[in-house]
Amino acid sequence: MATSIKNKIKSIRELKNYTQEYMADQLGVTQAGYSKIEKGKTILSYVKLVEIAKILEVSVEDIISFDSQRYFNSFNTVKGNSNSGNISINSDNSEALKSLYEDKIKLLEKLLAKTEEELNRYKKKFGSL
Repeated sequence: MATSIKNKIKSIRELKNYTQEYMADQLGVTQAGYSKIEKGKTILSYVKLVEIAKILEVSVEDIISFDSQRYFNSFNTVKGNSNSGNISINSDNSEALKSLYEDKIKLLEKLLAKTEEELNRYKKKFGSL
């Protein structure tokens, strides 16, 4: 099933680690307005697509042809036969991938800390079971 333009824009934005707020600010719209673009609730003109591509630092063609599976497969290329287990990561992409993973780890650590705070708050309020 083909991925829609809105999903491709969202995927590229997330890979670039850009927030909806950042995109909205660059486009001169509200975050809610930008969110409607990614949800497909706003008709996306070609002019707006060009603006989004410029912010994302890709071409319109890159957005249209974007395939997340192919993108992630480009990071990991198996050398030799399929049983060798040797994986080569493109050095240009490895830093971007590493950065994405580090950001995800930070977000998960923040989420864990918030969950622990909430749990402690409930324990104080209702006592331990």
